[in-house]
Amino acid sequence: MPSDLAPLRDHLIAAAYEAGAAIMAIYSSDFAASKKADHSPVTEADVAAEKLILAALRICAPDIPVIAEEQAAAEGLPQHIAKRFFLVDPLDGTKEFVARNGEFTVNIALIENGVPVLGVVYLPALGEMYAGHGTSAIRRRDGEECAIAARPLPKSGAVMTISRSHAAKELVKVEELGEHVSGTIVAGSSLKFCRIAEGAADLYPRFGPTMEWDTAAGHAVLLAAGGSVAVLDGTPLVYGKPGLKNPHFIARGRR
Repeated sequence: MPSDLAPLRDHLIAAAYEAGAAIMAIYSSDFAASKKADHSPVTEADVAAEKLILAALRICAPDIPVIAEEQAAAEGLPQHIAKRFFLVDPLDGTKEFVARNGEFTVNIALIENGVPVLGVVYLPALGEMYAGHGTSAIRRRDGEECAIAARPLPKSGAVMTISRSHAAKELVKVEELGEHVSGTIVAGSSLKFCRIAEGAADLYPRFGPTMEWDTAAGHAVLLAAGGSVAVLDGTPLVYGKPGLKNPHFIARGRR
């Protein structure tokens, strides 16, 4: 990671912690969910967290443009996407938030020339923070920080992490591609990338729709931990695409 970006990681972590505190204050209340134009759920926690993150980014990196999910829903995507920009999903896993199962995340990523070079993923309900840049990936839990690394991808018997709503379909599809899966870990939001990054799982296939802000922060953590994310033809998943929609992809551990 370039030295000029080193302090930025800590600013993003601080912003994620602040957003997480606001989310948890609403999580413990009698909140309501509504539907956006694309029929996905949104709560006041999404809006409050994004407001705090955008304010923090204006202070620590005022020259870097930001694309954030709720702002994009309200105002539309920018006509021009810079080569260097932030992607923000203030509350990834709103369905998990509404279900109150704790598996929702705060995602902040920095993109440079299509690559997620820095990312933080915070799980406020579980007290887990993941961050990745360059070849350094870390996890903070219970007040302790440790380095994490993806494990070598086994030739057979891989553990797959997958969302609750797509498990059966994606297990069949990933086996059709020649991957041999011996077990699955169900996880919500971008936590799936982090489970691979810390060596708890080996594969995360996604054959349903996602947006770039859903994946960028977790992708950055996984890259820093030695893993990869590729589309089905084997080329790396890139960012700044028109419309910011991702194709199908598979995240993997260390090859």
